Amino acid sequence: MTEFLGPGEPSPYLYDLVREYPSRAGKGVRPALLLATCQAFGRPSDEALGAAVALEMLHNAFLIHDDVEDQSALRRGNPTLHELHGIGLAVNAGDSLAHLAMQPLVGDRALSTRLKERLVAELLMVVRQTTEGQALDLGWRRDSVVDLDPAAYLTMAGKKTCWYSTVAPLRMGAIIGSSGTAQLHALSRFGFFLGVAFQIRDDLLDLKGGSGSGKEPFGDLREGKPTLMLIHLLATAAGDDRRWLVDYLHAAPSGSSSEGACRVHDLMVRYGSLTYARDFAAAMEVEAHRAFGKAFSTVGDSEHLGFLRGMIPYMLARQS
Repeated sequence: MTEFLGPGEPSPYLYDLVREYPSRAGKGVRPALLLATCQAFGRPSDEALGAAVALEMLHNAFLIHDDVEDQSALRRGNPTLHELHGIGLAVNAGDSLAHLAMQPLVGDRALSTRLKERLVAELLMVVRQTTEGQALDLGWRRDSVVDLDPAAYLTMAGKKTCWYSTVAPLRMGAIIGSSGTAQLHALSRFGFFLGVAFQIRDDLLDLKGGSGSGKEPFGDLREGKPTLMLIHLLATAAGDDRRWLVDYLHAAPSGSSSEGACRVHDLMVRYGSLTYARDFAAAMEVEAHRAFGKAFSTVGDSEHLGFLRGMIPYMLARQS
């Protein structure tokens, strides 16, 4: 990413901002999945490097816009881009980074034109699915929708998180590693279960007060995000508890407070919403293990396959 995000003008208003999030340490889950899948299917990681860089740059562009949309104050332990430079410059930097993300792939000399066309199509699908999922998240919050169920959560998470965090990295790595011959449906199914586990763990980590995550404590609660725990709480809370919760969500995020977020958390504990989410995530882990065999049935055992298998328990064990 550093190579592709070199100096340019106007630096203080654009390119310094474009380089900001990529320069902050992240987990690198998406490029790791892509590179390991490519190698598991038999090709060297160098052939997938352009695609991995492109996907990670697109991820960072999404983060810039996501922080503006959620009015977040922190990202990876530091102030968000719009807090540092204002909303206008931050949004523009996100637009630029999303465009620049195509360059490592389009200009990749290690891949044939045929493969690059397929991979560009995958990235375009990532943009479509992710923005559709984000639209559901933002729209539900704007309209204070309080009658969601777990199926709605899976639809939103499948689009917003799974597609670009797990499904697309697996598919793109397999396309490169198999020279375009891999069957992608089973990989997509595995990626869906893996991504849902990843998202639920993310939701649970937010309730730990942001420790180690580089995010604001209880940020999701203050924003009224439709997490699996909140959906469960809305379905199980009774009487005054539910009436207060609905009023709180109607006021979020502008009228929410730390005290209100703490009360929501207390209700989640009392009504078993956290236990429900942990159990749901554990079920996703079981399904991911079941889907793993079919997803990689055509490849032999290797350290790269072992790494991918190890990503299943990692999704629920990670602390950030």
